[in-house]
Amino acid sequence: MRGLFQRPDLDACPPLGTWLKSTSLETVEIMAYAGFDFVIIDMEHAPLALPNVYAHIVTASARVVAPLVRVPDHGAATIARVLDSGAAGILAPHVDDAEQASRVAACVRFPPHGHRGSGGTSRAARWGLLGRPEYLRFGNEEALCIAQLESRAALENAAEILAVPGIDGVFVGAADLALETGMAATDPELRQLVDGVLLAAREAHKPVGWAVGSSPDAARAAYARGFGFVVMGNDLSMLAERACSLVELARRDPSAGPGQNAGPHPAAATR
Repeated sequence: MRGLFQRPDLDACPPLGTWLKSTSLETVEIMAYAGFDFVIIDMEHAPLALPNVYAHIVTASARVVAPLVRVPDHGAATIARVLDSGAAGILAPHVDDAEQASRVAACVRFPPHGHRGSGGTSRAARWGLLGRPEYLRFGNEEALCIAQLESRAALENAAEILAVPGIDGVFVGAADLALETGMAATDPELRQLVDGVLLAAREAHKPVGWAVGSSPDAARAAYARGFGFVVMGNDLSMLAERACSLVELARRDPSAGPGQNAGPHPAAATR
């Protein structure tokens, strides 16, 4: 296994990460100080341009947190630029079958394993100081390529996707999956489909990722179910939830019972 999945303590402590949606570099440092193993810089669902992504990668790397990037699509140019910026790997959204997985993997790997072009003077190659052999080795042996499964077809094709050379693992996109199937996360049929992915991954000796909100219990349950890495919350939602919680607590009537407060702030109606 590559990168995050080579640690000797994985059985006892699987990797835990979070999404980065903000352009702020401070959030990267905060997540590093909090103890996350990796961050996923989100180009698909956040307004992050390549300069933002580059700065996040540099900051995360300096704090010894693995910077992954969820690219917006399967475009070879974006994938190459993200990796040459020094990302530890990519998440590719909406991979539905082995053919799409093969195309994505080819964008990550150098020939003869793929068609990624050589950028031997990029940051990933330490601006030429790393040396071409090690730069190529890292791209082919260390850079992570994770396929996101976000449709019924993707789940049904999981075994074939996991078998693609160059695909290091998969991530089940529960939100888009629920939209595509119309099934709630607790639906027995959906759970059975996800269990099929977990089984296929065990047979392929590759990890499956899962996202949870801000619940540590949900993260522990995901590990117990067999997920190999978990993404918990995101920087901006953590800020939003904490801010709302603080305001609610500050305005709560101390004489009110549990769950009761003094009512909305007078300015609330204008927000």
